[in-house]
This record gives sequence, structure tokens and C-alpha cells, in this order.
Amino acid sequence: MIFLALATVPVFSEAYGHSMFNSAESTFGGYRVQVATSPEFPQIGETSQILFRITDIDFEEVDSFTLGARIFYNGQQINAIPPKSYQGGHVEMDFVWENSGNHIVRVDLYDMDGATEVLTYVFNMGTQNPFGYIFFIAITVGALSLLVVVTYIYFPEKLKFKPRS
Repeated sequence: MIFLALATVPVFSEAYGHSMFNSAESTFGGYRVQVATSPEFPQIGETSQILFRITDIDFEEVDSFTLGARIFYNGQQINAIPPKSYQGGHVEMDFVWENSGNHIVRVDLYDMDGATEVLTYVFNMGTQNPFGYIFFIAITVGALSLLVVVTYIYFPEKLKFKPRS
């Protein structure tokens, strides 16, 4: 009974989920910017979301901010999100990735308290699954190997070959 009572008392006051694979954060100028994509590995030509979270140095979300972003691929700017004011410290934007590979996303924060100029944060965002086909092939080979071993162990009489006359 005492164990049950102790098990219901929270040990931690805060808990955080794992960060997504295609996510990053940077602290500069008294603010922290986090970016991520949803899904974690965007598919080319399909709508995905870019997630932005802006906090102060103490990890408290800001009340409002003005954000713009520029997306680069192979050193060329391929898209831009014009500056816009947002309430709260979290914003999600729909975006369609047109090229496979690594993109550079430059996030610009305008008119932030205590900043005399535009704060620019630079992030790498990928549109490829880093595991690629090798991961799926390895899982398939492992499953087929298990099937062969189980079949050999549990059905050995069915695997015996009959000599031809």
C-alpha cells in the first residue's frame, strides 16, 4: 500500500519528449529559436509543416514576435517566408519541399526587445530519410532469416528432401 502511494507522487515537475530527428535549436541575442518539420522527414512535393518556437534565455515562450525565413538549396535562395507578427511563442507553417537533400533555413527575428538589429538563426533541414533503403532492407532480411530458422526448428520433417528415383 505504501509503495502504491509513493508511486503516485510525481518525482519530476517537468518532462520533455524526445526532440525530432529533423529539428534544431539555437540561442543568440537573448533568445532561443527551435525549428522542426512535421513529419520528421518531409516528402518531396507534399505539404509538410515547419514548426517554430521562440523562447527567451530562460526558456519561457515570448508573448509576440515578428518572424521571417529564407530557405536555401545549393547556395541559392529558393523560397522565403515574409516577415509577419505572431502572438505566442509557437507557430506552424505549411510548406512544400521541392528538392531532395539538405536545405539551409535562415530564421530572422525582427524588433525583439533588447536587440538593435535583426537576429538571424541558421539551421540545416533535410528532406531525406537518413536511414534510406538500407534500414528497410536490413529489417526485411532479419525477418526472413527469423522465418527460415523458425521453420527449420519447428517443421524439420517437412523440409526433408525425398530422393528422386
